This record gives sequence, structure tokens and C-alpha cells, in this order.
Amino acid sequence: MDLLEYQGKQLFGRHGLAVSDGKPVTTVEDAVAAANEIGYPVVVKAQVLIGGRGKAGGVKLAANEDEAREHASNILGLDIKGHITRTVWIEHASDIDTEYYASILLDRSAKKPLLMFSIEGGVEIETVAEETPEKLIKHHIDPLVGLTREEAIKVATDGKAADDVIEGVADALVALYEVWIEEDASLAEINPLIVTPDRKVKALDAKVTLDGNAAFRHPDHAELGDSANADPIEVKAAEQGVTYVKLDGDIGILGNGAGLVMSTLDVVAQHGGTPANFLDAGGGSDAAKVKQAVELILANENVKAVLFNIFGGITRCDEVANGLIAAFEDLKPSVPFVVRLDGTNDVQGREILEQAALPNVYAAKTMDGAAEQVVALAKGA
Repeated sequence: MDLLEYQGKQLFGRHGLAVSDGKPVTTVEDAVAAANEIGYPVVVKAQVLIGGRGKAGGVKLAANEDEAREHASNILGLDIKGHITRTVWIEHASDIDTEYYASILLDRSAKKPLLMFSIEGGVEIETVAEETPEKLIKHHIDPLVGLTREEAIKVATDGKAADDVIEGVADALVALYEVWIEEDASLAEINPLIVTPDRKVKALDAKVTLDGNAAFRHPDHAELGDSANADPIEVKAAEQGVTYVKLDGDIGILGNGAGLVMSTLDVVAQHGGTPANFLDAGGGSDAAKVKQAVELILANENVKAVLFNIFGGITRCDEVANGLIAAFEDLKPSVPFVVRLDGTNDVQGREILEQAALPNVYAAKTMDGAAEQVVALAKGA
């Protein structure tokens, strides 16, 4: 789950990271009141889960009440790359002397947390890595020990942070790791991590992604994220306990097991198709769950064809067939389906579908053949 900037900053503050005073608001009047309370100058910042807010007019400096009102009026409701701004963050403007970068994420190849630090903050880290790689310090952290202050000081020193703020940077890095580990984050990033003229180190921005698999340990995380801009199909899927991610294509995908679904997406793409979703029906899916999944797929109006790719283990192919029949009886889909059933009770499943003679349903023997066929159907062939 990705957090809005202000939510990430609130987490930072709980763990000792210095952030600017601010308030999230949803109306113009509340924005003006917050600005008056915080004290001018303030920054009015759109809270959306997308980059490029500043270029889109979503970040403005206000020197007085009139400007705060004007900027809040313009930013609330602003569409930034398809994300509607429903909340703005009002914070006291910061004086900036230097901009650094810091982040912690999981390096899956090394199986360790990775700390990255650079004195080239305020720009995309990919640009720094490509153009000035010597200015990007990478340091793996022993997960059994954590990030020690001595390590953090070395990272700040090796990264050539100014001598008089090395201690402050080290403190920020240790606090950032505390956020990452204690909040079960998969990413905790500050860009920029600023140094003020009076040599204070402060997080001016926050990008935090929380691990949804650890949500049961953090009931306080339930209200986080950008639910107002969440895709309604994804919200419904989450309520039903179905793993569904909406994509930009026109071919609905259903499989059982994340690895199989990922492979299916790849094979469809290899044949020139564009998947409309990732949907993992999971192991042991019965007819009711399959019908639920079909409803989710067809809720996306862009879907022109659907591919079922089932490799039965604990999932029985006859149950999948019965679920598809139930879905057709209730939903009466107008788009073609390609169904590949293999594994547990696959013969029975194929026989059930054959006897049902569902309109516009095609059987396929292999994943490659199924992908090729569904792409052709989506294109009208």
C-alpha cells in the first residue's frame, strides 16, 4: 500500500524524523485556516499517489491568506495524471540550503535491506545512478543487527555529506530504518532530505510503501492510503479477499497462483495482447469464487476477451467449470472466453463445459495456444 506524502511524514514524525509542521485538509476554508494557524509562508501541496505534482501545478507557495485561498481553490479537484486531488497538505515553507536523498528498500537478490544515500537530492534517483553513480552510496544492512549509528555516520561520510551535518544525517538514516522495519515498509524514501541554513536536517517529502502482507500487525494502517482515488473494482476485490490489480489492456486474465498469472500475462503480451488485469483466484477456488472473479473481470468495460488459465492442484478444474457456467447464467457475458484447464479433474472440467455448450467459450489445450487465441479474439479475428 502506497501512502500519501502527509501520511508518510506522520509516520516519520512518530519515529523521530524531523518534518515540517503541517495539516491535511479537504476544503478551501480549512486550508486557509490551517495556513493562518501554521504561519506564512506556507506550501500548498496536492496529495496524490503520482509524481510530477509540481509541474502539474499541484505544489504552490503562499505568502499570505489570499494566495493560500487561491492555491487551495486551484489545487483541490485538480486532475494530476488521472488522480483527482481531494486532499491538500498545508505546511510551513522551509528554507533550503542543500538537498540530499535517502531511501531504504529490500534488495531481494542480497536478501537484505538496502540503504541508499546521495548528496544529489531533489532529482530522480535513477538519473543520479545513471549520470553520477559515484554520488550514490549503497549499503546493505544486517537485518539481525539493524542500522547502527556508526554505520549511518560512515554512509553519510562516504556520501560526502557536509561535515557539520553528518551527525544529523546519520540520525535521519537511523530513524528512516526504524520506520522501514517497525512499520513493515517495503520502501521508505526521502527526496529531498534537506539541510536548512541553520544546519538542521529534515524530511521535506515522503514516499512510503507498506507491505500489505503485514497489515494484520498494524491495525492503525487500515485508514492509510488513498482510498478516495482507489479503483472501485480493486476495492471490491479486496473486500472479497480476491487478489486483483487493474491494468491498462483489454484481455481479462484469471489464473490460480500468482506465478501462473504472471506467466499468463507475459505469454499474452508475447502474442501481442495487453492484459486488462491481474487476477489470482488462489488455490482451492470453488465455483462461487470463480463466479465472483468473473464478475470482477467483466466490471472493467475495457475487457474484450477473457482468458482462464487453470492448472489444478488443490483447485479442481470441475469446480472452475461449474463456476464459469454459473457466471454465464447470471451475467450473460457478451465477450468471448478462452479456457485452458489442466491438472486435477481436468477431464471432468472439460466435459462439463462441452456439455454446457456455453456461447462464445473456446477450449484450449496449452497456455501458449490459449494466449494466441484470446489475443486474436480480442482483436476481432
